[in-house]
Order: sequence, then structure tokens, then C-alpha cells
Amino acid sequence: MKRYGSGNIKISTIRSAALAVAAVALLGVVGRAQTPAIAVSPASDENNNTVRDLQDQVRQLRSLVEEMRVENAESRAEMHQLRRDLQSTRALLERPAAAGSSYETATAESRLPNNSSASSSTSTDVSQSSLPIEQRVQKLEESTSLIGSKIDEQYQTKIESASKYRARLHGIVLMNAFRNVGGSDNLDFPTYSQAVPVGSPQASVGATLRQSELGLEIFGPYIAGARTSADVQLDFAGGFPATGNGVNFGIVRLQTANVRFDWEHTSVVAGQDSLFISPLSPTSFASLATPAFAFSGNLWGWTPQLRVEHRFSVSDQQTVTLQAGVLDNLDWEPPYNSFYRSAQAGELSGQPAYAFRSAWSRPIREHPLSFGVAGYYGRQNWTWGRYVDAWAAMADWQFPILPRLALTGEFYRGRGIGGLGGAIGSSIVYGADPTLPFSPIRGLNTAGGWSQLKLQITPKLELNGVFALDNAFSGDVRGFATDQNNFGEILGRNHGTLGNFVFRPRSDLVLSAEYRRLRTFPIYDLGSVTNQVNLSVGILF
Repeated sequence: MKRYGSGNIKISTIRSAALAVAAVALLGVVGRAQTPAIAVSPASDENNNTVRDLQDQVRQLRSLVEEMRVENAESRAEMHQLRRDLQSTRALLERPAAAGSSYETATAESRLPNNSSASSSTSTDVSQSSLPIEQRVQKLEESTSLIGSKIDEQYQTKIESASKYRARLHGIVLMNAFRNVGGSDNLDFPTYSQAVPVGSPQASVGATLRQSELGLEIFGPYIAGARTSADVQLDFAGGFPATGNGVNFGIVRLQTANVRFDWEHTSVVAGQDSLFISPLSPTSFASLATPAFAFSGNLWGWTPQLRVEHRFSVSDQQTVTLQAGVLDNLDWEPPYNSFYRSAQAGELSGQPAYAFRSAWSRPIREHPLSFGVAGYYGRQNWTWGRYVDAWAAMADWQFPILPRLALTGEFYRGRGIGGLGGAIGSSIVYGADPTLPFSPIRGLNTAGGWSQLKLQITPKLELNGVFALDNAFSGDVRGFATDQNNFGEILGRNHGTLGNFVFRPRSDLVLSAEYRRLRTFPIYDLGSVTNQVNLSVGILF
């Protein structure tokens, strides 16, 4: 395009010069032709031949001049067409920006090298009209090149959906390299410690990418004044195929999938989501497939639920949030069949679980200050008239101590909440053979929580230290239940500590190094310890 435009300029310059030369030559030739015609006798053959030659030259010059005029007109028409195409392209680019959402507008403006207003663009066009043709064509070429690159960029970043509504892909590609000393329930992201079998080595090393996550967010229409949206998130930690090196072929697993209706102060959420009564988790990139310190003080679950949220503005900076919902009543029982679903004890009660949370928050030095309390209740039916009323009371907090130092954490006390990760995933204990329908059961009481201290060393580097504890009451077990009657060891206490550095050289690049220590104590046996060093690198998108 650039060569073509500069070539037009050169042709126009040559044509103008040729026209001037042709006009001078024509006048001179006509003058010379007329003078001999008057002075020479018509009888002279030599003079007649000279006149005919001159007349032929005049006709050729006139033909050449006419061709130059036509070509010059065509060149001007091409220039006008290029100008009209540029104006049409600008109009097309400005139209979606004006009609699109605020996110699209912000994205488009962030990609422009110069965000000028419409008035400044108009004044620029007026000032450019007074520039020479060569400079105007050069600016036209630069604008066309910019427009082409922007169109290519928009094409690469667009996600096509079957509907007219916008979709956005998000997630993280995460690699974890680790070294463990001691046994555990899971090699790459352990949740509790186990004794190492006799004859087995204490240390192990490995790496995995199965904690990578993939999500898709859909922005739907406005319904009854509510903005609708949906989100689904997957990972690859659903198990391993029974094949060679199957540990590298993690099975896709559903984490969350929900639909939201958001008004200005009220939201309705339906789907499988995280526990709104336990909204916080420690910062860790070593454990994403389950939140850090799950089963050791951090209640969690991806549970089907329907909840309503309402936000009150107490003042310009203070907000009170009320949340209430019903949840699928689960108790951490494994499925009895890999393909067909059977009701678990909570679902056999004939009613869902109920949860409520209230929280107060306000910003302090650009950091959140918040405190929340929550409650949970779910009735469980273990058949043959054996009922357990599961319940829990929780509290969560965020306190900015200093501008770069913050304290966060959660605490809970409950019974029969293995489905939320309490008591290391145990809701009850059996007092006799669990396969017999008349064996007595007892809901397991537990208490625990975690607390994290975060130091923001620089805007890109942070240091986190966490302590967590889950403690099942041994008084509910001793004298009532034994390991032989409960499918293995009954775990009484599980606590852990960690320290990590998280470095973000860019907003989409994460580097992390973490040390984690887990100590687990069975009710009827000695405790065990597991130490893990984990190095993580991830790209967010």
C-alpha cells in the first residue's frame, strides 16, 4: 500500500511536468508551422512535407496531453476513494465502541496508542486537509496499517459463542514441582500426613500440571433489571486413567458452575459453587485442586446450592451483607457406584441443608476490613432410625494491621460436618460393625480454623505465613468407636503450617516457592509428619 501511494505521487508530479513541457512545445511547433506556411510558396514540395510533418507532431502531442489528463483524473479518483474507505473504516471502529459494554470500551481504549476524543479527531482531520498530498497519503497509509493490526488483534482475542452474548475464557496453566519427606494421603497436594510403611523411602519428588484450571464466563441479557451471567470452572484433578504414566493424564473434573442474577443491591445465585459461609482461603499456589489446608482447619466444598445475597450501605464506606441459601445435604460419603447415583445420609433426610451469613466491611488504607459470622444446619438419616443433626457456627475476618501487613482467618465449631471438611472429612463414628443396620453411631464434634499473616513486600512480591488446625473431639471416640469398626484409622487432630513467597513480575505470570508442614494424630496411634517443598510457575489468562 505504501509503495502504491508513493508511486501515485511520483506519477502525478511527472504528469504535471509533462503537461507544461508539452504546452510549450506545442506553441513553439504551431508558431513555426504557421510562419513557413505564409512565407513559402504552395508549389514547393519540400515546404509541404515539412508542414505535414509538423501537423503530425501536433496531433501526437495533443493525444499525449489527453492521455495525461485522463490518467491524472483517474489518480485523483483513486485518492478520493481511499479517503472515503478510511472514513468508513473509522466509522465502523467507533460504532461498536459506542454501543458496546464498558469492558469492551475499556479494552479497546487500552489497545489504542492515542486515546483522543471525537472533537480532537475532527480538528485533526481539518488540519490534515491543509497538508500537502504526499503527507496526507503517508498519514493515510499509517492509519490503514494501524486499523489492520487492530482488526487482527480483535480477531485473535474474540471468543465466538452460539448466542449473541459475550463469552470470556479464563484460567491458569500451572506447573508444580515438589519434594516430600514423609507419607501423606496425596503426593502432589497432601491434606494430611500418614506413616511411611516399613521398608519404603521417606523422600519422594515429582511434578504435575493437573492443578491447572480452565473457566468460561458468559455475560447474558438484562432480565427484570438484573444483569445475568454464568460461569463454569474445571480442573484436571479428577483422578488418573488406568494406563502407563497415567499420573500425567489427569481426568477433567467439575469444580463450579453457576448462574447469577445481579441487581444493584441484591444477587441470586444458583449452581454448584464454593461455600459462601466459608468465603476465605489461605494464599497458596501449591494447592488449588483443594483449597490450602482443607481438612486441617479450612472448611470448603463445591456444593450445589441456591442462595440470595443483599447488600446494605450503612454509610459511604460501610457495607452490611446478608446471605442465605439451601445446599445439597452432603456428608463426604463416597459414591456407591461409578455410574449411578444413590442418595447419601443427608439426602435421605428428605430436606436440604440450610446456611446463613452476615458480614460487615469497610476499606482502610485501600485494604478491606471485614468481619462475618455464619451458621449451618443439615439433618442426616443413616437408616434404621439413626439420625444426626449436623450443625456449625463460623466466623471470618480480615484486618489490615499496617499498610503492607494484613491478618485474615476463619474459625468454626460444629458436629457432623465431614461434608464441609470438618473432622478431616468424618461426619460420624460407628460403635460397632458398620455393615450392620443396628450399629450405633455418633456425630463427631470438631473445632478448628486457620489464620494468615500477609506481608506485601513490594507491589509484585508478597510473603505469607499460615497456621491451621482441625481437632475432632477424642471424647466422642474413646470408649465408643475403634479403628476396626470404622474402615481404618480414626484421625483426631490435623494441623499444618506454611510459608510462601509469591512473585508476580507481570499480572499474568506467577512464580511461587512454598514450604508446608503437616502433623496428623490418630486417636489410637502415634502422630506422623510430612514436609513438602513446592515450586510453582503459572500463566493466568
